[in-house]
Amino acid sequence: MFTIVTPASSANIGPGFDSMGMALGRYLTLHVEEASAWEFVHDTKHIPPIHRYQDHYIYKVAHQVAEWHQVSLPPCRVIMQSDIPLARGLGSSASAIIAGIELTNILCDLQLTESEKLDYAVRIEGHSDNVAAALLGGCVVTVKMGDDAKYKKLPPIETDIVIYIPKVELKTSDSRNVLPTEYEQADATTASGVSNLMISSLIMGDYELAGQMMESDLFHESYRAKLVPNYYEIRTRARELGAYGTVISGAGPTMISFVPTGKGESIAQTMDSFLDDYEVESLKLDEIGLRTTMK
Repeated sequence: MFTIVTPASSANIGPGFDSMGMALGRYLTLHVEEASAWEFVHDTKHIPPIHRYQDHYIYKVAHQVAEWHQVSLPPCRVIMQSDIPLARGLGSSASAIIAGIELTNILCDLQLTESEKLDYAVRIEGHSDNVAAALLGGCVVTVKMGDDAKYKKLPPIETDIVIYIPKVELKTSDSRNVLPTEYEQADATTASGVSNLMISSLIMGDYELAGQMMESDLFHESYRAKLVPNYYEIRTRARELGAYGTVISGAGPTMISFVPTGKGESIAQTMDSFLDDYEVESLKLDEIGLRTTMK
């Protein structure tokens, strides 16, 4: 019937805490076929099989959207492929949420707008940074104000990305628990200014300054560093190789470096040579976001 593709995503980007996300060139793909009963087939090492379709996260999302619109989901066979690992800070749940919303949108012919899809995603996820990037692609700045999510997509960022994925998992709840519940006013003011300057530098193409601001975060990175293997070594070595800046991806433990265009492969190879038990890869940003292809 159709294919749904949603990208991985990274959130925070240093001082863009809980407000900035970007889509990465790794993907969740759903091949959807007509069937007499619901079935999910996992053609991926990253997601374990689920035997009851009612327990599948994507089905739960799709069913919730159908209930909101008071429609029924017709049964389908869904072949699921993914190169987005779970619990690594690469937006696996966000990509699944966007895919689930789009699944119902197509099956039930809801004709949802971009804004409506994002509103549903935020209602399900609770925050907007990862889901906005997975939906829209590129680098997106968002803010959740009450029930509304405001967002703006930045112009394309002309850098390569290098990601460092350790084999260990890190639950978002554990990463949240190490953060302070309050910040001193002076620290919050500086942290806000760092974030503003980073975003302005990205828009203007001053990636050197943007990288400095990425590594000057006061909101969360220093608190989470102890949970992320090789945090300081990765940042230092990447900078020595020419990276603009290196940050924790989302809640971690994956880290990402922004590096000059054309140097991603060579930097990734060098970093991979000393990082045992890591998957190191050069990626491009995904500027498209959600895409659907009808068969």
